[in-house]
Amino acid sequence: MTALSFLQQIRQSLLDLLFPPRCVGCGRVGVWLCDSCCAGLKPVLPPVCPLCGRPAAQPRLCSRCRQTPLQIDGIRSVLYFDGALRAAIHALKYRRVQDLAGLLGGIMGDYWRDHPIPADVIAPVPLHPARERARGYNQAALLARGLAEAAELPVRDDLLARVRATAPQVKLGAEARRENVRGAFHCAIGATVGLRILLVDDVCTTGATLEACSQALRAGGATAVWALTLARAI
Repeated sequence: MTALSFLQQIRQSLLDLLFPPRCVGCGRVGVWLCDSCCAGLKPVLPPVCPLCGRPAAQPRLCSRCRQTPLQIDGIRSVLYFDGALRAAIHALKYRRVQDLAGLLGGIMGDYWRDHPIPADVIAPVPLHPARERARGYNQAALLARGLAEAAELPVRDDLLARVRATAPQVKLGAEARRENVRGAFHCAIGATVGLRILLVDDVCTTGATLEACSQALRAGGATAVWALTLARAI
């Protein structure tokens, strides 16, 4: 352990004493996400669209994917972006509660054990450098590390770069989201030759960001690109 990490642990311990963790779902003191709230998280169960992963009445392409199929091999999500999970993701992203990353990444790992996706490496969706500097970390990379322990796959955060800052996707429709992230990611030619990539992100809404990442990775030589996200927004 380095002197810096030792001092950081002491600082965190002091903060925990002064401001103990409270469950983001119910406020219970002692943990950031309690067992009761974890038990209430809602899994995304089949049937789903085999391409975009949206819940569906039948396990076949949804109407959106039949009309404009995403340029990715497939997207899967673990839980619905709702309730305590929404609060946990917001705390991880905007309140800098990095302690949640291990738990949430572990949940992704549990899903992967039951539903493995063939892959050689895990690639977290990158933030623009300016946004990552402001936040201090990339939440997708933290989740990827938690998943990697279960999948026993290396995390490669050097394969993709976000080369253009984009407007927030929250208030945009599906087509506007696609246009917003078009050309926003770059992968060096030859960097992914022969590799099967598993993209990791926190939330999937329309899949536009994951598609843009997939296109860049394919341009770099990847043979397959799947995506796994912690949450699915409906």
